[in-house]
Amino acid sequence: MTSGSLNARRRERELAELASGERVDIVVVGGGVTGTGIALDAASRGLSVALVEAHDLAFGTSRWSSKLVHGGLRYLAHGELGLAHESAVERGILMTRTAPHLTRAMPQLFPLYPSTSRAQQALVTAGLRAGDALRRAARTPSSVLPRPRAVPAAEALALAPGLSAHGLRGALLAYDGALVDDARLVVSLARTAASFGARIITRLSATSVSADLVRARDGLSGSTVDIHARQVINATGVWAGTLTGAVRLRPSLGSHLVLAPGTVPMGTTSVNIGVPGETNRFVFLLPQPDGRVYLGLTDEPVSGPIPAVPEVPVSDVDFLLSLASSVLSRPLTRADVAGSYAGLRPLVEGSGGRSADLSRKHAVLAGPDRLLTVVGGKLTTYRRMAEDAVDAAVRLAGLPASPCRTARLPLLGAAPRPELSLVDASPRLVARYGTEAPRVAALGELDAEFAAPVGPGTEITAAEVVWAVRNEGALDVEDVLERRTRLALIPSDAEAARARVAELVDKSLAGLL
Repeated sequence: MTSGSLNARRRERELAELASGERVDIVVVGGGVTGTGIALDAASRGLSVALVEAHDLAFGTSRWSSKLVHGGLRYLAHGELGLAHESAVERGILMTRTAPHLTRAMPQLFPLYPSTSRAQQALVTAGLRAGDALRRAARTPSSVLPRPRAVPAAEALALAPGLSAHGLRGALLAYDGALVDDARLVVSLARTAASFGARIITRLSATSVSADLVRARDGLSGSTVDIHARQVINATGVWAGTLTGAVRLRPSLGSHLVLAPGTVPMGTTSVNIGVPGETNRFVFLLPQPDGRVYLGLTDEPVSGPIPAVPEVPVSDVDFLLSLASSVLSRPLTRADVAGSYAGLRPLVEGSGGRSADLSRKHAVLAGPDRLLTVVGGKLTTYRRMAEDAVDAAVRLAGLPASPCRTARLPLLGAAPRPELSLVDASPRLVARYGTEAPRVAALGELDAEFAAPVGPGTEITAAEVVWAVRNEGALDVEDVLERRTRLALIPSDAEAARARVAELVDKSLAGLL
């Protein structure tokens, strides 16, 4: 075990320390990308930190993204130059410094059909050039994200063989960032924070929150614990309003469909399809390293109680399938959908209008009781959100802290890309674990049982399940299937592996492996 290992034994010890009455500098409520980012930022500045999460790391919105690391192109169309630049800068930091092992360049193809007018083509071309200017301004090298260019129809079909050749007159090719897995980013942030001494406690649900106290219920024992802090930060995203009345949100639902490997021949290039009647909205076909293809996304307002796990409406399924089919050689039907997921964006309430038009800018708000709340933002800009939140906490509570250092702080497993290519492990493992990949693979080298896949049709091995329990804070089979391996994105894959994963989790928790 290392200082960055999260597991049941560490959880038990650190929860007992907090329950004893110890006062920490900062308590973060929420274990998504923002909360874990805050924990890392604060702990790396020398502050004592505890993070409490009601369920599991990345349980909420942070695991339901498009897995993209956006460069801010969309914000330019809304005139939000500052936000666009911020997004491009944060994308560059993720891809070149903090998490090269978890990110990759995603080629994006904008096919040109008769339905695409010359004016629309010119608009997209101008947008891509502006996006490349943002890349250069953010000092992200073209070796990481190549420049955009026009390609002929033959090259477009070679890049995305599933496209319809009928009427295709060419395409525009650009590049953006993508995550191997959004939940894995969150787990890496949490583990890196833990390596700096942060206490990361899952299955601990905040029942009441004030500026200096979190009362929480332990989901494992049922007991209640009071955690004292010099400053509490509410980073619960779309659920922030349940802990404070100081914020007003307008949640927006983004739906995705999961297509099994082989459903759409996509290669490694995504396809962007313009939404009819819109100038700046696209639906994406996003190929994944494991052969799956994600089809998304929607942007619809949501009212009423916030569900723990949102569902994809049938209307969204039909909309996505119909739009994707308009550019594919074979139309998609509901029978092609192997899984689906939806996430809720915690958008700050504006002056009205559609949720798609609300700003993605984040806000750090102090309520009348001095409780800090972080809302809004995007996965790409989590690090800047965390920096702003900790800066506010330091000012508000008068905490002695060093300056922020996360812009140059590699996450566990990170290394420059040339070094990652030399890591002695399979490319698949390196893309998920970086420099820690050989340690994961070593479990299988010691015992062939652990090198075997946990189910048919997947490359996920038993060693990865054991690693998840010993080092990544997985406490049960759902943590592994849903958030450490993402097998549950296709329910049939999860069910095929469930018995084996459950056996490995139980034995790992009991110390039998």
